[in-house]
Amino acid sequence: MTPTIFIIFGITGDLAGRKLLPSLLSLYVKKQLPIKFAIVGFSRKMFSREEFRTFVREHMNVKPGQYKEEDVKHFIDHIYYEQGNFDISQSYAQLAQRLKNIDDSFGQCSNKLFHLSTPPSLYESIFIHLHNSGLTIPCSNDEGWTRILVEKPFGNDIETARKLDKKLGELFEENQIFRIDHYLAKEALQNILSFRFANSLFEPLWNKNHIDKVHIRLVEKIGIGSRGAFYDAIGALKDVGQNHILQMLALVAMEPPKVMDALNIRKERAKVLSYLQPITLKNILSRVVRGQYEGYKHEQGVRDNTQTETYFRIQASIDNARWKGVPFYIESGKEMSETKTEINIYFKNDKGDKTYEDRQNVLTFRIQPDELIKIGFWVKTPGFTMDVEPKVLKFKYSDFPSHAILPDAYERVLYDAIIGDQTLFTSTDEVLSAWKYITSIISSWSTTPLTIYTKGIRDII
Repeated sequence: MTPTIFIIFGITGDLAGRKLLPSLLSLYVKKQLPIKFAIVGFSRKMFSREEFRTFVREHMNVKPGQYKEEDVKHFIDHIYYEQGNFDISQSYAQLAQRLKNIDDSFGQCSNKLFHLSTPPSLYESIFIHLHNSGLTIPCSNDEGWTRILVEKPFGNDIETARKLDKKLGELFEENQIFRIDHYLAKEALQNILSFRFANSLFEPLWNKNHIDKVHIRLVEKIGIGSRGAFYDAIGALKDVGQNHILQMLALVAMEPPKVMDALNIRKERAKVLSYLQPITLKNILSRVVRGQYEGYKHEQGVRDNTQTETYFRIQASIDNARWKGVPFYIESGKEMSETKTEINIYFKNDKGDKTYEDRQNVLTFRIQPDELIKIGFWVKTPGFTMDVEPKVLKFKYSDFPSHAILPDAYERVLYDAIIGDQTLFTSTDEVLSAWKYITSIISSWSTTPLTIYTKGIRDII
């Protein structure tokens, strides 16, 4: 592998310590990083080299005994720090000199991977300075690619997303841009495509003729914690609906790609999102429920008169030949009875009689926790009657040998960015189509009653 430098803007923040650095450490221990690599942290805080190394060691989310101490030490030896301001050109010139010095120590031009672990409000300024500084120009056609990793949320509505995307398109090539939705990198979510297309049993049934409804549910027992000010400005729909949940919907509902590669998979995901029927003033009351958990207004950083939702449930419709008429229920909430992300696909009962609705076959993909795939079916109860009872066929990821540990989603994100595989990253068309649908809901949000629900509740409706 070509030598690679990872540049993390906002390395002193929560994401870097909780996810990015531990994932890079894991890849290093697994020998999935180039032999020659470096990590350069860029932030406003002042550190000496040793102070920064101590900071990294204390703030990196690594459990005692998780790795050999010498591996952790050698990994930290690859980390450097550059103090600077995100909106000052001189800081980028100093960063460029730091990267050149590392390249000189490598004896060749390295790949550069820029990760924006900063508030989205800083994205545009960083994009412009990176472009103007020349930092994102590859060394040549043959070596030293440059790529940019951008965290969600990508925009705040359809207009800001379009503006941000236009700026990205002006400054960088599409193959340089990696928009992160880490949910796409979860192993159980990726397996939806493999399970569906590798097993001929299911694909003939994957349509409106055989599927009654689809329910996608992402719920958590926890509240907003210390994210009060941030969360209150966006709410549940923008926080997880526009990205995680719509990406799960797209994976379930997409057409079979011509080729199982990044270009075709992303194209089919985008098509599904473009077929989502907008929510209007005429149907929002029958299709949308929004709620707020009791006591939310007293959380730190939350406005006294807030109308921000911590729960939503939407009946979505896909207007294409495969899915027309099939309701897709998408749901998420904080302070619920459990923490679980699950996709349930309900197959129609052949008799079409609602009396037997409870005897539907249900296919479940559990994304987290305890990742699994299970199918509910009915068998005859032993004896002289024709009574039936439910049974389950189940596969759990824990059934794999103990050494087959599921990689963390950020490990997969970073690894794929290194090798240039954009399958697990959202495209321009996906982002804009998702925002177009979500914006149709938000524009009529105020007409939907805000239900106050009790913490720990299982179902709001």
